[in-house]
Amino acid sequence: MSERKNVLMICTDHWSGSLLGCEGRSDIMTPTLDYLAEHGVRFDNFYSECPVCIPARRTMMTGLTPRTHGDRVYSDRMTMPDVTTLAQAFRNAGYQTCAVGKLHVYPQRNRIGFDDVHLLEEGRYEFGVVDDYQIWLGENGYLGQEFMHGMGNNNYLTRPWHLDERAHPTNWVTMEMMRQIKRKDPTRPAFYFCSYPFPHPPLAPLQSFLDMYREDEIDAPVTDDWHDDRYIFKAMGEQERIYSEKEMRRARRAFFAQCTHIDYSIRMLIGTLRECNLLDDTLLVFLSDHGDMLFDHGMVAKRCFYEESTRVPLILSGKPVEHLEGSVIHDLAEMADVMPTLLDLCNVPIPETVEGRALLAENTPKREFVYGEVSEGNKATRMIRKGQYKLIYYPCGNVFQLFDMENDPRETHDLSQDPALAAVRSELEQLLVSQLYGKDLEWIQDGRLVGFQAPEYKEKADYGLYNQRGYHWPTPTGYSNKGKNA
Repeated sequence: MSERKNVLMICTDHWSGSLLGCEGRSDIMTPTLDYLAEHGVRFDNFYSECPVCIPARRTMMTGLTPRTHGDRVYSDRMTMPDVTTLAQAFRNAGYQTCAVGKLHVYPQRNRIGFDDVHLLEEGRYEFGVVDDYQIWLGENGYLGQEFMHGMGNNNYLTRPWHLDERAHPTNWVTMEMMRQIKRKDPTRPAFYFCSYPFPHPPLAPLQSFLDMYREDEIDAPVTDDWHDDRYIFKAMGEQERIYSEKEMRRARRAFFAQCTHIDYSIRMLIGTLRECNLLDDTLLVFLSDHGDMLFDHGMVAKRCFYEESTRVPLILSGKPVEHLEGSVIHDLAEMADVMPTLLDLCNVPIPETVEGRALLAENTPKREFVYGEVSEGNKATRMIRKGQYKLIYYPCGNVFQLFDMENDPRETHDLSQDPALAAVRSELEQLLVSQLYGKDLEWIQDGRLVGFQAPEYKEKADYGLYNQRGYHWPTPTGYSNKGKNA
């Protein structure tokens, strides 16, 4: 086996850490990922410290925390930090580097260190860019039709995919990645980034994968004893309330179908590596930028610190890590750790700018806690996970939640008012205070968190139907984006 390992890094969007058969879920089918975990190493306390697409991907690709790279909201017109990216670090070490699928950077055609990018950006026209998937659609008789299924990019209504199977975005990304593997420079190792835009809505799975599931076989959404009529819970559940129980069941079935489609697609990537005699020298990596609440606790999507939103999968597998076969690492880890971990495993120098930790290096100290931050204003949310406990803080209304992650991993019971855990809450609150900066410091008075008064709740209409797409031909000019992206 070559001393210089290839890397195939597979990233998804909206895939929660619990949505794996190897996590004990009997209602989802992920045989490929389960096999990779069985013959590799899985991290079951890996957190997206800012669970929303762009900030999470900034951290993934730079090893910087949101505090340093400057985005904890969704700054779609913010350029990447002027640091060495994950792709550039591999490139500097002589690697061929290629990305296929979703990057979600600005400007859209910025390669962020990759030699080449084959782009699929979910129909974003607001920056004047036509991506490679749209070009392929036009060249193959599907011009402008990718969103004619009518499902929105932040909406949880569902219907089967409307075009030929080969035109499905998951299949396009898979086929394009296999092409790039076959085009590898034989004199250089390769770093491949395969980025699927699913299971993120739109929920338009192939019928063949939808048929693999029945609604009555899928677990019901998680309920709890803490959801009440406080402003913050009304605001966080705003998008979920538009769906009926029937629509929720259908959405979960379609979401799971999109996960299984990706799982099966990974088999073809592995088969291509094997047929190209690259498999033994390739480190396989699977992760997601963040998860999806998928109606748990009366919420959908992300931007919060309940497990389904913030805890994501991280699996490393393949012959380069065979010495770790079958292991599960319970230590706390976060997105900033991805870049140094992969570089360390490949003996590539880690840039001094990186703030994360090489998780498998011998002398890496264990992470004492994970600090999470997402959003500003009324929906601002902060989190501390330390040991068996997690503290979630909403400054709007000064709302605390404390969960015992060992005895209540689904976060059904809030312990923040339990006198027996007053010392635990106080410790985590002070730890959270120590991590705050900027305008967040206004929430502190005499060393304690006081937040700010919650306003009267008024539900807002979304006339854009949560980022609904339309007919994509001809390309619009003078586009002004005033809707919500994801």
